[in-house]
Amino acid sequence: MDEILKEIEGYGIVPVVKIENAADALPLGKAILAGGLPLAEITFRTAAAEEVIRTLTERVPELIVGAGTVLTTEQAGKAIRAGASFIVSPGFNPKIVSFCREQGVPVIPGVNSPTQIEAAMECGLRVMKFFPAEESGGAAFLKAVAAPYEGIRFIPTGGINAANLISYLSLKNVIACGGSWMVKTELISTGKFEEITKLTREAVRILLGFALAHVGINEENAENASKSVELFSRMFHFPVAEGQGSFFLGEKEIEIMKGPGRGEKGHLAFATNDVSRALFYLGRQGIRPVAGTEKEEDGKTILVYLDQEIAGFAIHLRQKG
Repeated sequence: MDEILKEIEGYGIVPVVKIENAADALPLGKAILAGGLPLAEITFRTAAAEEVIRTLTERVPELIVGAGTVLTTEQAGKAIRAGASFIVSPGFNPKIVSFCREQGVPVIPGVNSPTQIEAAMECGLRVMKFFPAEESGGAAFLKAVAAPYEGIRFIPTGGINAANLISYLSLKNVIACGGSWMVKTELISTGKFEEITKLTREAVRILLGFALAHVGINEENAENASKSVELFSRMFHFPVAEGQGSFFLGEKEIEIMKGPGRGEKGHLAFATNDVSRALFYLGRQGIRPVAGTEKEEDGKTILVYLDQEIAGFAIHLRQKG
């Protein structure tokens, strides 16, 4: 997969922006960036699009900027010359696809039927926009085409919002979702950039879905662990399940280690919607997985420790479900 597409997959959400005034480009870019999502698709639905792309690529270089609603090769050329890193079209236009591939720029055409999927495949494409997503069958359609079109992946756009985001991202053939709910045109035109930052940050929070899964407490030995378990159970009436190296209490919210484990005091386990994507976001903060601690299932990381401790507790991530 192209490096740009890999980054889009890592971020998981593509803010789809319709912007009327090029003067709003810089504060918009900074607002999205402050929300933790350095990615934007600027649609060619306004005359300002080309200038907005140029401003963002030149003045907010941390932002990955693409062009959307590209309907002609002329628009594609303008977007590429302005600095667009990828091109998105609402439908499948072989001329636009050929033009972008000749320019060495990733192109993501829109499809919503098996015929269109196969036409895009004939052009050598493996990532496509599914548009309009909700009106074209939504997640059910993508589930249905997953088997016959194995290896083909999608960026559903159209009707995606905070409420249905995870229902799409949980599908194996979805690399990211396009949405405008955090960058609505009226928020941009009225200068509500702090609100855009807030909504973008909330979108990332929903995307990752971090939740405390359990607390692990280190004890020096099995005898001390047994005493702690007995006290927890007596005080709070927690059921106890004993494992080889630890005890679990309650609904496994607490783990008592029978000997020193990772972390000075113990560990904190956080569940997330997608461990790999969580590692991508954490990697931007310089936080890395601890080599050798990964557990995989079907080629996907479902559990891993991080190289960052908090207050003497090691941190590990695990896949929800």
